[in-house]
Amino acid sequence: MKTLFTILILTLCFSAQATVLVGLVDIQKVITTIKEGKGVQKTLEKAFNDKKSVLKKDEDKIKKSQEDYKKQSMVLAEQARITKEREIQELMMKLQSKTMEFQKEIQKMEQDMKKPILEKLRPIIDEISKANAVAMTFELSAAPIIYAEAKKDITEDVIKAYDKKYPGK
Repeated sequence: MKTLFTILILTLCFSAQATVLVGLVDIQKVITTIKEGKGVQKTLEKAFNDKKSVLKKDEDKIKKSQEDYKKQSMVLAEQARITKEREIQELMMKLQSKTMEFQKEIQKMEQDMKKPILEKLRPIIDEISKANAVAMTFELSAAPIIYAEAKKDITEDVIKAYDKKYPGK
């Protein structure tokens, strides 16, 4: 009985000291590297540049109004000056509002476009983790592992597996 108990304790001690392999994956790098992710990035850049050009036109309009106001401010009546200042302020507030609206639109668009990729990534990460005998896999930016006795970056393997499984776009 004592011998059995000793063997059991020794077995538990050895298994407790077994090295646990921790997997690391950089999801952002995966998304920006895979073919489908590059397509998403191009679409987002185009949408961003379109909105940026709209904002640039509004900025130019405000600058022109400010320059006109500076030229005319000395000869304008008090009420006309106040009205012109109010118009410029309103233009600036509309620009700020439009900028925030555009930022929200781009963020939502990015979220909507990346969601299907993330859903397809999960099983691939599971598959690569199992193939590499990884006990746990962490996303680098969400939970950076400062130290692990045994860790393996599986990012490149995930990229290759994703592009192999989903070669389009």
